Amino acid sequence: MEFFRFSKDIPFMRHALVFNVISLITFLAAVFFLIHRGLDFGVDFRGGTVIEVEYAHAADFDRVRAAIDKLKLGEYSVQRFGNAQTALIRLPLKEGVSSAKLSEQVMAGLKADDSSATQKRVEFVGPQVGKELYQNGGLALLFVAIGIVAYLALRFEWRFAVAAIVANLHDVVIILGFFAFFQWEFSLPVLAAILAVLGYSVNESVVIADRIRENFRKMRKASVTHVIDNAITSTISRTIITHGSTQIMVTSMLIFGGETLHYFALALTIGILFGIYSSVLVMAPIVMWLGVSREDLVKSDRKREGGNAEKILP
Repeated sequence: MEFFRFSKDIPFMRHALVFNVISLITFLAAVFFLIHRGLDFGVDFRGGTVIEVEYAHAADFDRVRAAIDKLKLGEYSVQRFGNAQTALIRLPLKEGVSSAKLSEQVMAGLKADDSSATQKRVEFVGPQVGKELYQNGGLALLFVAIGIVAYLALRFEWRFAVAAIVANLHDVVIILGFFAFFQWEFSLPVLAAILAVLGYSVNESVVIADRIRENFRKMRKASVTHVIDNAITSTISRTIITHGSTQIMVTSMLIFGGETLHYFALALTIGILFGIYSSVLVMAPIVMWLGVSREDLVKSDRKREGGNAEKILP
């Protein structure tokens, strides 16, 4: 299905150096903010107290927040949990105050505002648990990156593997840079969104890489630049339809999902937008800079088919 047709190939690779410089600048800016401002880790990573509160009616979250604000407990988050009557309150660790005492203080404030407030459960997340989540999240990102490299190296060629992992890690660092710059809360749902972006971005890279390989078979006299430009141009319609549909869904979560899904959807939005950019304007130029050729892909095909592939004349 193609809604958008282009009569001529768009010369993306003519401006490859410009795109790579822009990518490098944004990447370095993201790293700078990560180093100097750092991430604002949520209760999941820092540890703290989680209180589940149930009301006899639909919870008024503005009133809940106003009641907690009066207690002056510092940073906290309130979100809907399960149904409209239940609120989940997350409070950071407070020196000298136990989790039980903190929950009593919060419940006293909530009951003073609404007597129907009932405490269903209280959980304490220790800093050690948060540290383990942080480490496990880092390992998850590492294993996903290794899996992507191995998959692309086996399916295509090592140049595509290197280019794709650079492009995908570029997306991850950019997302983290946004969260560091704006000091948005970094929680487990955000980490899940980053892992989803990695898989989502590599899919776009695979589509473009597959079209490049196909073009090398068909366009025997074309230059590498022409082959890559044609591959990107011919997949633009698919990219617009796929990413546009996904972004509509993610935008609906961002607008209507409430506080629970806000940063999750925000991370996905940034990841989708930069995923398109990196797959087209980061991955493809790197493949070109690394010196990919038609012979490299033909040899890869012959090896995978055990030497029985049809002989292709140069």
